[in-house]
Amino acid sequence: MTIPPPHQARATPDRVSQRQLLAVVAVIAALTVMRLIYAGVIDLRTDEAYYWTWSKESALSFLDHPPMIAWFIRFGTAIFGDTNLGVRFAGIVAMLITQLLLADIVRRVTHDLRAIVIAVLMPEAALYYGLLMAKVSPDVALIPFAAAMVWSLVRLHESSDARWWLAAGAFAGLALLSKLTAVMLLPAVAAFMLVPAWRRRWLVSPYPWVAALIAMIVFSPVLIWNSQHDWASFRFQLVRATATHEFSFRTVGDYIGLQFGLVGFVLLPVVLSGVALTAWRGYRRGDAVAILLSTAVIVPLGYFFWKSLSLRIGDTWPMFIWPAGFAAASINIAMLPREGWPAWMVQSTVRWARIAIASGIPFVFAVFLYYVVAPWNFIGRADPIGGEAGYRQVVERAQAQLQATGASWIATTDYRTYAMLRWFFNDRLPVIQINERGRFEGFRDPGMNAISGRTGLYVGREPDHGSPVWMSTTAIREPLERVERSWRGVVMDTYALEKLTGWTPELSPGKDSPLYRPRTLAGGPEMLRGNRGVVLAASGR
Repeated sequence: MTIPPPHQARATPDRVSQRQLLAVVAVIAALTVMRLIYAGVIDLRTDEAYYWTWSKESALSFLDHPPMIAWFIRFGTAIFGDTNLGVRFAGIVAMLITQLLLADIVRRVTHDLRAIVIAVLMPEAALYYGLLMAKVSPDVALIPFAAAMVWSLVRLHESSDARWWLAAGAFAGLALLSKLTAVMLLPAVAAFMLVPAWRRRWLVSPYPWVAALIAMIVFSPVLIWNSQHDWASFRFQLVRATATHEFSFRTVGDYIGLQFGLVGFVLLPVVLSGVALTAWRGYRRGDAVAILLSTAVIVPLGYFFWKSLSLRIGDTWPMFIWPAGFAAASINIAMLPREGWPAWMVQSTVRWARIAIASGIPFVFAVFLYYVVAPWNFIGRADPIGGEAGYRQVVERAQAQLQATGASWIATTDYRTYAMLRWFFNDRLPVIQINERGRFEGFRDPGMNAISGRTGLYVGREPDHGSPVWMSTTAIREPLERVERSWRGVVMDTYALEKLTGWTPELSPGKDSPLYRPRTLAGGPEMLRGNRGVVLAASGR
């Protein structure tokens, strides 16, 4: 497959370009099948199982994040049941929708076939989008809605029809319902509205303000839930946003390295150069779309870099910004020759875009083969997928001890173990995280009749099983066994299994209880030893 050369870029598709378009469609179809296989074969990660537990509840929102990811999972499991594919299916759909939106944004701005092809293939060449959007997270829900908001504003610019503000407001509300970091797109929208010469028109028009009202109405489930729960999720997120630590080369290096790894070692520089030229073009000439796309990348990227000077940035946190970057880089390729840039620069830009795509897609496929086919573990305990695999071994031993002890419920002291046990047992018996009960506001009764006065089984990672939270209970703990969780021959974690008697967990402890508060609210973002080394307890998941 080749990208159409410049002289064909604006031509009506002929037989050759039609074949090329069919080749692009075939590539996307093949890679979509690859993502479906990956989604169905790879074990759920702990955070995915955690969000799956949300999908079983009827709460308006949740402590960690807004509810959209739970709705995404509910959509997939309604079709495919409580399976790996069911949990992840909406993420695969989100990827395709994002590509369609990118294609239409670039088409409307450039009417350039080559730029459109590049726009839809760039995500396929980026590891996060080309493969890991099959791993559900709030960011996967945020990405298509953020892209749809940008698309609406491009339609507004193209048509001058103010009603597109209303669509943008609705998509902005849906983006906020996905993840609160969507607020970082506000500077881009403000610049789109205020920097170009049309600012007076929009300042006196009711449409932008009605759009803001629509966004708040769509976002209202989160506002209602928080008003009922002492604004808990906003305070939870504020702890992360305001946390300060000493300068760390490691966290800066992690942040930069993750962008290269998840976007592409060649693709990232290509996109950043395209964004830089788009910003120059937009702010120099008052080009509203160029301002919108470039600012949607530059402001969040700069904010995360600033925070990375002292704080670990989650691997998925910046992922909502790069689709705007892909659009900007693709549009830039079409604009350079029209603006009279030197031929060598135009040719170099196209060549590097081709190299990025031609090298990125095989890399994504190689990672797919490594996790789905290969039997080796080259990364050890630091492997981001293998580090959260192998829970079936723990579940099998827990099942054996349930039968041996007559226990009727399971207790845990961390949300990861809670989520995986609940996923594997699928509500066949109650699984209770006895601490951090603030995470479970609005959750249904897990079945107190099977808990009250009955023997329980504690399953916890070492050394978490020695948590001082047990001092707040009257539980009598009898050690049973230790279980290793391994992946491809490497031990990832060791778990303690204990028999619990003489105590019934309290599902709704007081807010001052050590059993209630999430750790980030109890004492700030503390550092815990996780599956992949030292990670923030308040990681963005």
